Amino acid sequence: MEIRLLTAADAAVYRQLRLEGLQMNPEAFGSSFEEEKDMGLALFASRLEGQESFTFGAFEQNDLLGVATLVQENKMKLKHKANIFAVYVSPKKRGLGLGKHLMLAVINQAKVLAVVEQINLTVVSSNDSAKGLYKSLGFQVFGTEKRALKIGQQYVDEDYMVLYI
Repeated sequence: MEIRLLTAADAAVYRQLRLEGLQMNPEAFGSSFEEEKDMGLALFASRLEGQESFTFGAFEQNDLLGVATLVQENKMKLKHKANIFAVYVSPKKRGLGLGKHLMLAVINQAKVLAVVEQINLTVVSSNDSAKGLYKSLGFQVFGTEKRALKIGQQYVDEDYMVLYI
């Protein structure tokens, strides 16, 4: 397994895995499959080229099996924070430590960004395995947003978590 920063050259495999995630676990993303399925490859490539955005991928040979994105805040009063978004591991490879390796990569990237002092993320309140992983890495819950997402007629609560580095 290889964990590395994705580049625009990875846009096709990134798009494929992202669309899988939006279909398989719609509750884990603010975006929906319907909103992204027709987006062109150029848009996915541009997501991977941002100066304050770092998307790491977990590869087995040439298969992208998991991703996690770190985004540093860019406003003067918020630069001490970064956020983790879009953590996803393909169901066929869950439980093998990929998520932990991806999270360690984004945490290490945040530490390289000298001004970052804390990392925030949100996680579905009922996703005990993800919350357990985040807690094992030092993240703490600091709040819950009831009805954070609405998928069809069903609401999903999200926990806010923080890691001070």
